[in-house]
Amino acid sequence: MLVGSYNPLFVVLSVLVAILASYTALDMAARVSVADSRRSAALWLLAGSGAMGAGIWSMHFIGMLAFRLPIPVGYDLWLTLQSLLVAIASALFALWLVSRPTLPHLRLALGALLMGIGIACMHYLGMTALRMHPQIEYDRFWFALSIVIAVAASWSALFIAFRLRASDHPLPARLAAAIVLGLAIVGMHYTGMAAAHFAEGSVCAAAGTGGLPTEWLAAFVVVVSVAVIGVTLLVSLLEQRTRSRLLHLRNSMLAASLDDARKELFHANLHDPLTGLPNRQRALERIDQQIASARDAGHSLAVLSLDLDELRQINGAFGHHVGDTVLVGVSERLRQLMCAGDLVARLGGDQFVIATPIEDEPAARRLAERVITAINTLRVGGRDMRVTCSIGVALLSADTEAGQSLVSLSEIAMRHAQQAGRNIHAVYAEWMKGSVEQDIRLLADLRSAIGTPQLLLHYQPRIHANSGRVGGAEALLRWRHPEHGLIPCERVIRLAEQHDLMEPLGQWVLNEACRQMRSWQDAGHQDWRISVNLSSRQLGSGQLLGQVRQILEHNGLHPSRLILEISESVVMHDADTTSTSLRALAALGIGISIDDFGTGYSSLLQLKRLPATELKIDRAFILAVEESDEDVVIISAIIALGHALNMDVVAEGIETQGQRTYIERLGCDYLQGNQLGQPVSAESFMRLHGGVALPAVDHSEP
Repeated sequence: MLVGSYNPLFVVLSVLVAILASYTALDMAARVSVADSRRSAALWLLAGSGAMGAGIWSMHFIGMLAFRLPIPVGYDLWLTLQSLLVAIASALFALWLVSRPTLPHLRLALGALLMGIGIACMHYLGMTALRMHPQIEYDRFWFALSIVIAVAASWSALFIAFRLRASDHPLPARLAAAIVLGLAIVGMHYTGMAAAHFAEGSVCAAAGTGGLPTEWLAAFVVVVSVAVIGVTLLVSLLEQRTRSRLLHLRNSMLAASLDDARKELFHANLHDPLTGLPNRQRALERIDQQIASARDAGHSLAVLSLDLDELRQINGAFGHHVGDTVLVGVSERLRQLMCAGDLVARLGGDQFVIATPIEDEPAARRLAERVITAINTLRVGGRDMRVTCSIGVALLSADTEAGQSLVSLSEIAMRHAQQAGRNIHAVYAEWMKGSVEQDIRLLADLRSAIGTPQLLLHYQPRIHANSGRVGGAEALLRWRHPEHGLIPCERVIRLAEQHDLMEPLGQWVLNEACRQMRSWQDAGHQDWRISVNLSSRQLGSGQLLGQVRQILEHNGLHPSRLILEISESVVMHDADTTSTSLRALAALGIGISIDDFGTGYSSLLQLKRLPATELKIDRAFILAVEESDEDVVIISAIIALGHALNMDVVAEGIETQGQRTYIERLGCDYLQGNQLGQPVSAESFMRLHGGVALPAVDHSEP
């Protein structure tokens, strides 16, 4: 038997090639598993199987070259190429198997068996490429052991490659696994070599019949193995670096996006999405900070709560998109009006809040008036729209604990401003809290105020639509409390009605209005008329008729100069009783006006039974007359109805020139509203309107 020997250098080289091939296999498994497309995965699978197969094949032939026989040796070219193809096919199968999402034990075992057989086939095909005569004999034990080692090595390779295919495993773990796999593959090869027995006198037929010389095979194997494995690992390294850079760039972009998203989320959590102003939560935080700064600096702080008076009517008349535009326009006006360090926030709905350092209460009042003026006219959708608001002002005091309490006080003042009338402001006072004790004190003060200069009447002009001249006025009650300032009329009426004070208060108002009307009549305004509102309690009193007759006689005023206004809802509450009382008043020659007409539920039959001489259209219809065809139709119908029943028709709440133009063209008889004249004292009324005719509007243009 021929006895061979091993070249230690080639043995070491085979081990290194086996380890390098194993590392390549592990790296390729990772590349295939993380590929972001099927095409990319297929390319890595093919490249990896070629590199891995060539590596295992190179290890095998370097190991065979390490084996020296005392005869010339060569290798059959075709069988050598077949062994290379088997190695590549085995590697392709292995990489495909470990790239699957799962690798159950049965699939792992079958895969290891097929791969082990493939590697063994490669080895023994390579041995057959020697074309020995006589043929090589194999020891059954060592032959079987080599197969077992090949299957075991394949099982280990598949298992480790599947477990380490994630690309985030560190280099030492992969290198250690590659060493284990490389030694297993080398062990299979040298076990197979140990199984081979060469008979004495054997001849290598491939050495002299066109086979590959060992020198050429050695050079070919080394070049192929180094080139294929080296190029594959280089490409993998470059791809990994590129992926790492892309991942770093993506992470950086993602971090920046997350940071932007966090900032946007933080901003959205503390700001109103429509106007971009701080919301209630942020506003309270800012006011707390301003309170601390104000106390440190020793100055005061004013908080203004602002509520738009008729946003609901705007939404109903023009749509919510117009209402949203109004809110945005108001927010912009407030931003422009206030300084950079001041707070402008939207608390929700139609309510805004302003917080700013202030000198004193007069300065706060001046600021509130500037705010009212600033938002009175907005440009919305190419048209001017009048916007009114009610403002409550609260000033920082020594017992103010936090921004929430200051805002609450300003909201209380705002509600009182709303009760007192639109487009005004009110500064918070203690009595506004409305406790029972405060109501009792205020009621006592009201009893004492009747007949004193604390109570006074303001007068708003009623204008003839055709001529533009003043035709009289509506008397409106005001109470200027010496301690609390102007008390809203609605609060005065509520106190009076709840405590049976309405009759003396109403009697005083009626007498004062008639006295003033007599004074104007003596001044030459014989055609003027005065209108006075009656409450439900006055109307239900059995003494009303006698009081009215006595007041008219006392002031020497003809009944035709007096108009008594009753709201439509009061008339409909008890139509029969109301009708009886109104007929008695009308019999004196007094004018009867149905106020807020269109908001109640009066029928034509009930209206016909009433001795009314005048219908007063509710201001809600006037607000949208320029844009709402429906409101134009309603107003036209009311005017036609009034004229059909021989009644004058009055439009109240005219705020713009456009509204006035529309109403006059529709045939209304009298006009009333802030655009024509605001409620003022009797002296101011005479100075503004006595002897001066307001110009009529030219209706020649359509």
